[in-house]
Amino acid sequence: MAELDGKNVLITGGGSGIGLATARQLVRSGARVALAGRDGDRLAAAEKSLDAGDQVLTVPTDVSSGADLDRLVSRIREQFGQLDGVFANAGVGLVAPGAVVGEADFERVVGTNFKGAFFTVQKTAPLLRDGASVVLNSSWTVHRGLGLGSLYSASKAAVLNLARTFASELAGRGIRVNAITPGHVTTDMLDAVTGGSEQVREMFRSEVVLGRFGSPDDIADAVLFLLSSRASYITGQELVVDGGLVHSVPMPPQAA
Repeated sequence: MAELDGKNVLITGGGSGIGLATARQLVRSGARVALAGRDGDRLAAAEKSLDAGDQVLTVPTDVSSGADLDRLVSRIREQFGQLDGVFANAGVGLVAPGAVVGEADFERVVGTNFKGAFFTVQKTAPLLRDGASVVLNSSWTVHRGLGLGSLYSASKAAVLNLARTFASELAGRGIRVNAITPGHVTTDMLDAVTGGSEQVREMFRSEVVLGRFGSPDDIADAVLFLLSSRASYITGQELVVDGGLVHSVPMPPQAA
């Protein structure tokens, strides 16, 4: 029997990258997956690529909108009934010094990354079975000062704290809440941050002790572990999946 056979899991930000890779692994593991994302066309393409029939439900959703989240919850209730897991993965980036960040930037980044994660958990909690698992997507930037990422980093630090506080709040129902913290991962967001510059990409890669960027599947593997019964005694924790980016310094090149 597949590890997550018969389980129902919601993934926000599920149209591409880490979200889609996680959906693919969940489907292979026997789960039914609700995919939420802002771009309806991208969601439709994701559903087609998964090729899993009624095992996948797609619902266009802007997680910064309470009305959208209410519609998402209603669709999940109608189609799946209850949830066994949530991966609150939806997020947007912003590369800009604090001096030029405007209110519209603030509303977009905080609205998606922090508000969206908070209300995704709040509004899906009534659907979660006792003993379910919630995973929130944070970022390596919460551990290192990044001058061009003050707003983004702060929003992800809030998400990391949510994992700890929701873990306490939902423990009475046996619901585990943890955070996944990716490093440099080959996604559309990395492409946007590097601006297509190979020089910038190489600078980022050189910071990673393992010497390579992570793949969406690297992160999906860790999310699946936290969603599964193998992590049944883990809650309120952060799982850093970064190739050594945060806590280790690469060795200098060795002389021949």
